Amino acid sequence: MPTVKLTVHAGPHGRTNCPVSVVVDAPKDTSTATLNLGKKEVPCQARKVRGGLEVSFMVDSLGAGKSAEYKLNVGGKPKTTGKGVSLTKGRGKVDVAIRGRHFTTYNYGKELARPNLYPIIGPYGDPVTRRLASPEDGRELDHHHHRSVWIAHGEVNSFNNWAEGESHARTVVKRFETLEEGPVLGRITSKGHWVGSDGWKGPMRGSNVLLEERAEWTIYNTPAAVRIFDLHLTLTATDMDVLMGDTKEGGLASIRVAESMEVKRGLGGKIENGVGGIDEEETWGKRAPWCHYTGPVEGNTVGIALMDHPDSFRHPTYWHVRNYGLMTANPFGLSYYPGDNGRGHHTMEPGDSIVGIYRYYVHKGDATDGNIKERYHDFAHPPKVTVG
Repeated sequence: MPTVKLTVHAGPHGRTNCPVSVVVDAPKDTSTATLNLGKKEVPCQARKVRGGLEVSFMVDSLGAGKSAEYKLNVGGKPKTTGKGVSLTKGRGKVDVAIRGRHFTTYNYGKELARPNLYPIIGPYGDPVTRRLASPEDGRELDHHHHRSVWIAHGEVNSFNNWAEGESHARTVVKRFETLEEGPVLGRITSKGHWVGSDGWKGPMRGSNVLLEERAEWTIYNTPAAVRIFDLHLTLTATDMDVLMGDTKEGGLASIRVAESMEVKRGLGGKIENGVGGIDEEETWGKRAPWCHYTGPVEGNTVGIALMDHPDSFRHPTYWHVRNYGLMTANPFGLSYYPGDNGRGHHTMEPGDSIVGIYRYYVHKGDATDGNIKERYHDFAHPPKVTVG
């Protein structure tokens, strides 16, 4: 059982509840590991990847400029038992629990226009996204197609995979590449298709497929005061050129916050972005590495940050964020946004892909309380890990 020293270097930023992963050499038949910080066993999660064994763990706290030495036993069997993040697959859904408490459900049933994550349970035990609209709601809820947390775009080869009106496009999950649970994280990786309206057939194989979607959702085991989940999205053109049109109606990563959090209600809701913008007037259509929504939920102030990774398409992204509760990363709607941005459309030839990498960070308090400026660096510039 090989023993390896891992040194985690915080770098110039303090680290709190920070996910870390490193790939180490391991025998081909090895898929487990144990990790110790001094005499304390630290939960870790291992999986085989190209190049070795990927080991993931959480750094609870590490000051700026500091380092911590861990001992990794490749092939070791953990003493700790239980799943920090557990998945339960049902009909058209996957329930996600953190430390035994329901956090969210990945909904993908055939009756849906596209998958969503709902509810999102916040740090005080209450849902922090708007309830899903039903036909009975009528005009009581605006924008019925805003469904908690979702992926969509309103102009794909002239098809609308954002709204839910007549002849809208759809996202159909075909299979799960990964359903992984464990002490550190849960991972849901779905593969599916964006398809045109009923009856439409494409020019190549007579298929109604517009493009292929691979969506990897990673949910981390954190204390209840914080919830962190990541989206690694890949959209790929398959049989034909795909035009992602210039429209504000879309979001590669989208969230509709709880109604009480909306700025327009005057209850304390607030939008902030990573360049100092406040509320819709200063944040809508502007580029920033992150955007943040704060507001009250059942009497408690909660915050939700949506972060854009430097490796994402057109980073830093443009934000389609509204005082009525919508917050999305939309890198396409340039002609709609303030200023002379040119056109935002993008064409993918067969085999081409767009990649978006995003983090949702849900926490107590506002952006200052959540220290979002620093937490962004946990995502974009994580601690360096040296092996040996």
